[in-house]
Amino acid sequence: MTSNPTGGDLEIISRIAVFRGLKPKTVKHIIAPATAVMLRPHETLFRQGDPATAFFIVINGWVKLYRIAVSGEEMVLNVLTKGGSYAEAHALTGAYYPATAEAVSEARVVRIPADHVVRCIRETPDIALAMIASASQHLHHLVEQIEHLKAQSGVQRVAEFLASLAPVETGAYDIALPYDKVLIAARLGLKPESLSRAFAKLRAVGVAVHAAHVAVNDVGKLRHLAADERAAIRGAFRLNHSSPP
Repeated sequence: MTSNPTGGDLEIISRIAVFRGLKPKTVKHIIAPATAVMLRPHETLFRQGDPATAFFIVINGWVKLYRIAVSGEEMVLNVLTKGGSYAEAHALTGAYYPATAEAVSEARVVRIPADHVVRCIRETPDIALAMIASASQHLHHLVEQIEHLKAQSGVQRVAEFLASLAPVETGAYDIALPYDKVLIAARLGLKPESLSRAFAKLRAVGVAVHAAHVAVNDVGKLRHLAADERAAIRGAFRLNHSSPP
């Protein structure tokens, strides 16, 4: 089912990397023919190898991007949620989608036709300069994210992922996992058994996993753990084994 984007959608769209350097009026003109698409769980948005005729911004819900390897194995590249965008470069250069996009929950996604964006750029070349500058900054940020992820242990990756799902900085919070644990493991670059071990280790900092729900005693401890695993574990050990007064 498709509909016209709302004012709230426009606010989210204007914050994606390629539009961040543009004025709201310009963004509104560029996305004039855009449509909002409602997806059901497991519904495919586009497939690997399809012509890239549009790019997409997730308004709400979760959408996974994956490739099928020569061996037939599914490789998860990313899981996008609110504000996540994909295929800008491929659509604007007339290439093909290098991955498949599939909803893992009910999702609302805005589709922006590439041909209209290209016409806008030809009419006003300054748009392209602003888009390139914004995309370059975003690429630099992604490189930093990859370096950060590679420097983290499996426990830290899981701690940071859980903390990102909590809208509070500190204190107790019950988290509902947004999708299944196999996909969470793939998203974090872990094997399912490594994810299970990480959940077990997180019990030391007050994290209890019950199926798709996670009870966290203190989100602040999770954030501390993601930044410095050894210090957080040592602190939790001392607290749990200290003698009563």
